[in-house]
Amino acid sequence: MEQVIRILIKRLEEKGIEPTTIHGFMRDLANTILLSPHVNLLQVNERLHLLGWDSVEMDYHTLQLAITCFEVKGLKALENELPRWPEINFKPHDVSANGLE
Repeated sequence: MEQVIRILIKRLEEKGIEPTTIHGFMRDLANTILLSPHVNLLQVNERLHLLGWDSVEMDYHTLQLAITCFEVKGLKALENELPRWPEINFKPHDVSANGLE
């Protein structure tokens, strides 16, 4: 599962999401999916834009990675707040410069 989370975080960073905001983005994405479990990619992007993530365009594969993480961790447990994201010993490019330690 660690590898899936690493790939997901890398893809989110490539989409322009700062490492310090990934937790908030994932919380908004989880809540979007919780509200409508059968939502499609277009609807996910529209809802994320309404939540202020205008510069982010999810693609199918990144969305599937996120859904996989939610399913493994238990999406219901993420309803109000995600656990520390990610809960692995993953360090982005320069952790100390980003203030994540």
